Amino acid sequence: MTLSEPATRSKSQLAYAWIKERIAGQQFSPGYRLVLGALASELDMSVVPVREAIRQLEAEGLVTFERNVGARVSMVDDSQYRFSMQALSILEGAATALSARALTVEDVRRARDVNKRMIETLDHFDPRAFTALNQEFHATLFERCANPRMLDLVRAEWARLGHLRESTFSFVPGRAAESVREHEHILHLIETSAPLSEIEIASRRHRSATLDAYLTHEHPGEALGLPTF
Repeated sequence: MTLSEPATRSKSQLAYAWIKERIAGQQFSPGYRLVLGALASELDMSVVPVREAIRQLEAEGLVTFERNVGARVSMVDDSQYRFSMQALSILEGAATALSARALTVEDVRRARDVNKRMIETLDHFDPRAFTALNQEFHATLFERCANPRMLDLVRAEWARLGHLRESTFSFVPGRAAESVREHEHILHLIETSAPLSEIEIASRRHRSATLDAYLTHEHPGEALGLPTF
């Protein structure tokens, strides 16, 4: 396979993006062995940039390396899922608040349209499609955050969640209806120029509610509501 990408991206960056996309999409499932030679052949490049990409993915926790075994896609760990959801609750809440005043009327309209599409899926629920729309909704609200470091952290946690859980809503489908109602509340706060602290709290509670629903379903008695301030 020959990749055709802008010259500004190095081969290791191309390999990193290609492998990460397949981890997030579950083509490379947990435990999948990442053979450098085979990947390099598929990507039509040498082993060196592929090895660099694997090291970067290992640093992010998406890949593990074992002596005499090699690189594998990391196994799913509920504690890692919990940590990512807790981190995302705080980071995305802050990014959404920082983005709120910069959102345009068109941004809010787009987010509301996405939420309507999410509502339409509830009758014939498809967890993967719902999760993709959910990510699109939230990205619309936080992508205008002026803090690039904050955005990098939010995007990294979203990518990590994509690996850890293809869709949380597969485990707690009943949470989907509550989620879209909370989306409307967040949009209302943004449209009415509510204090940024209220927008942040609503966004944080929205994320932590999904985590609590999952923990209650999978590990009764372990649900942990996150503090707000």
